[in-house]
Amino acid sequence: MQILGILAAVILATGCSGGLLAQAHRSLQSLDVFEMEFASDPQISPDGSQVVYVRNSMDIMTDRRVTRLWVISADGSEHRPLNKDAVGESSPRWSPDGERLAYLSRQSGSTQIFVRWMDSGQTAKASHLERNPSGLVWSPDGRWLAFSMHVPAPRPRLVTPPAKPAGAEWAEPPMVIDRLKNRADGRGYLEYGFPHLFVIPAEGSTARQVTSGSFNYSAAPVWTADSRQLVFSSNRNADWEYEFRNSEIYTVLIESGEIRQLTNRKGPDDSPAVSPDGRRIAFLGYDDRVQTYQVTDLYVMNLDGSGKQRIELGLDRSVSEPTWSSDGSGLYFRYDDRGNTKIGFTQLTGEPRVIASDLGGTSLGRAYGGGSFSLARNGHLAFPMTLPEFPGDVAISDGHSTRRLTRLNSDLFSQRDLGRVEEMWHKSSYDGRDIQSWVVTPPDFDSSKRYPLLLEIHGGPISNYGDRFSPEMQLYAAAGYVVLYSNPRGSTSYGAEFGNLLYHNYPGQDYDDLISAVDALIARGFIDEQNLFVTGGSAGGIMTAWIVGKTDRFRAAVAAKPVINWISKTLVADNYYGYQHSRYPGTPWENPEAYWKFSPLSLVANVSTPTLLMTGDADLRTPLSEAEQFYHALKLRRVETALVRIPGASHNIVARPSQLITKIAHVLAWFEKYRK
Repeated sequence: MQILGILAAVILATGCSGGLLAQAHRSLQSLDVFEMEFASDPQISPDGSQVVYVRNSMDIMTDRRVTRLWVISADGSEHRPLNKDAVGESSPRWSPDGERLAYLSRQSGSTQIFVRWMDSGQTAKASHLERNPSGLVWSPDGRWLAFSMHVPAPRPRLVTPPAKPAGAEWAEPPMVIDRLKNRADGRGYLEYGFPHLFVIPAEGSTARQVTSGSFNYSAAPVWTADSRQLVFSSNRNADWEYEFRNSEIYTVLIESGEIRQLTNRKGPDDSPAVSPDGRRIAFLGYDDRVQTYQVTDLYVMNLDGSGKQRIELGLDRSVSEPTWSSDGSGLYFRYDDRGNTKIGFTQLTGEPRVIASDLGGTSLGRAYGGGSFSLARNGHLAFPMTLPEFPGDVAISDGHSTRRLTRLNSDLFSQRDLGRVEEMWHKSSYDGRDIQSWVVTPPDFDSSKRYPLLLEIHGGPISNYGDRFSPEMQLYAAAGYVVLYSNPRGSTSYGAEFGNLLYHNYPGQDYDDLISAVDALIARGFIDEQNLFVTGGSAGGIMTAWIVGKTDRFRAAVAAKPVINWISKTLVADNYYGYQHSRYPGTPWENPEAYWKFSPLSLVANVSTPTLLMTGDADLRTPLSEAEQFYHALKLRRVETALVRIPGASHNIVARPSQLITKIAHVLAWFEKYRK
């Protein structure tokens, strides 16, 4: 209640100064987060007549996301839940003949595989697994389901402790760690063992492990056309642990477990897709040049690994999710272009064309991409569609036009006035490059007035914002701010050269790109230059801390989950092994000057801007100790600062609805404290 009180006070104060109070009942409210829904993982039936999708909603009593399967006809009718009293449903997958649907559910207390006969509605529990399955996929003959599942192994130990007396309460034994990757953000210390591939009869029985050995088989497999082999991506090299970017395509015979390697190069080969005739495999990959950003290309090879061919798309964009057309003449794929996620199609000779746009809206937070698509035999595609006005809704494309089937938030948004989102292009002051941004204005915006500006910076930095729905941006706008978010250099969806401009140079001229965006917006005449504010999370938190060390133009700043010291970050984060050479030259002990040069802590003597630090206390990606370094330095320098720890939160500090509310509340409260 304290956090909600802070936000209420902030909104009230903003309303008094900016006219918000008169229409507060029409603006988006913090508790509206619990009312929002979005669609994800839509699976169109083989005949194209129905779509089953995951309907995501928020439970205000448990403060958790709830997932249930819903089904809708392709004409938008017959929209209903798939099952009664469903619990934790996900991963719907149609059988090849369209008569059954396999999916995962927690209705029995643990995540298990269920199969539903679509004509009768009868459902059977097909598995009794000890761990959570993932990557569920049907065999072409409809007899089997394949999936990946973790197989535990004993932890290493150096000593055998003596037996404790019966009833004695001793301390927990020590944990011995000997692996390169030993922790993961959101999961903590990793359980020993490896994920392996399994198959189980579709009618239900005992699951059988297909792969073996001390290798990771976590990627979703696909079947060969004869239902005798699985095709998968992994790294089975002897030095796989240190070759963490490398992976190859393999096949494994279901009966014997015999594995055959199909690719062999330095770099990732993954996402295999077998052609309808079973003769070819499409896959993704690139030759690893050890850079910050590298474009993922589309390839095709024969089933035995021969005849590898790169498909010349001419897009200069990373592609994902290769999917064969039903006649095998070409491939569908997903890619980001200028902040918008699209579905493309290409013949094997190239010549790509756009099939659909505006894919995404599968998370509630900032304006990132995401989502997936599925394909019917008639060439129709189902995908989650988003625009700045709504999160993911189920949509269908026939290859020429797109039809939105659901309006999951119409009940809420019909009662709310959202901020208008406008695209803006401007030139970077550094080198004149074109930079894309978006501007969100308050619902009661009047261009003759002056508004405070809130610059919001995306994470990654190898990522992108776009014309997608974002409750964070909308709630900032509802509080009376003009919100500016940009894709500075280093952002994806603008090509390899643009995305790799931060190689050995981060933070760098992305600072100039962002400041140029601020100047371009100020030039439009409705920004109060005395009230400029800046915030961002992860890489956006890094840039926020960098900005306040470079300029005092902003009245206040909030750096969420930042990296403050690249030397300490590179050796304590869960992905500590991935930064040397690819982000900065050498290692921290070989080239400490380079790591320190790009650390916001190196600029702390210049900071005069009141700066709030915010991090989850279970964050393993940008650990709390990073924010604490900046906080302590600012305190010693007597610069206005505060540190907000989000209890139990990992790097995704808005994973729960109340955490999204509390993040926005603290950002607004800090800015209102220093607003002139």
